[in-house]
Amino acid sequence: MEALKNKVFKLTAYVVALFSVIFLFGIIFSIFYEGLPLFRVVPLREFLFSRQWYPTHEDPEFGIWTLLVGSIFATLGALVIALPLGLGSAVFISEIAGKRWREMAKPVIELLAAIPSVVYGLFGMAVLAPFVRETFNLDTGLNLFSTSIILGLMVVPIIASMSEDALSSVASDLREASLALGATKWETITRIVIPAARSGVIGSILLGFGRAIGETMVVLMVAGGSAQIPRTVFQSLRPLTSTIAAEMGETVMGDLHFQSLFAIAIVLFVITFLTNLITELVFLKRSSR
Repeated sequence: MEALKNKVFKLTAYVVALFSVIFLFGIIFSIFYEGLPLFRVVPLREFLFSRQWYPTHEDPEFGIWTLLVGSIFATLGALVIALPLGLGSAVFISEIAGKRWREMAKPVIELLAAIPSVVYGLFGMAVLAPFVRETFNLDTGLNLFSTSIILGLMVVPIIASMSEDALSSVASDLREASLALGATKWETITRIVIPAARSGVIGSILLGFGRAIGETMVVLMVAGGSAQIPRTVFQSLRPLTSTIAAEMGETVMGDLHFQSLFAIAIVLFVITFLTNLITELVFLKRSSR
């Protein structure tokens, strides 16, 4: 009877894994199937580096450079916010906090990951954007600055959780040796523990990058929706993901506009795939040590 249960469990696991792979390849195939035909009409170079995004004009133009730069700016801005908060939280939980504080702080930080992105977006629109507008005397608070803050808060749990795991995995002998040689607690953390865990920290940053650049709802609600390259952090922008979400409902299936949105999805897929691939290589290098 026990052997039968094991066989059923193994078969179920294989079937579930197989369907997961099939669905994944199905999604990838559909994205490329719908998006690649655009490049028969629009050269890849023009699509990537032209600043003109006018897909509904009589003479449509499909240049995503401003959208791509907007996504990169929003993602880098989010990392500027998330990295000190996430790494600082990880250091506090792993190296400084006592058992009671650790048991309280870690669940609270991880709880941020459970909040739906639309709630973050609503908070950004209703609370943060008006505050930014009034504080800095702007025409609108829906801009790169607000977007970076909200995205940064969303990325904090990823960086904090993974960095904390990396810091905790550092051998205690290194800490004890550093302290025995006269180093302070702070010197031990900054010069011994963090460098020893740098692969895990870098991996968490890369995963945070992939999470931020693929976020849709927050940038749709908070970024402002202007297809431009922002010259200051207080200008609006329009990332790739929000463009897909805002315009997909207005397209006719199979036309150039429809295909251009799937071509944007291809660009996002390539970026996230490369990010995850680099992350895997970083962790593979870490595990092989």
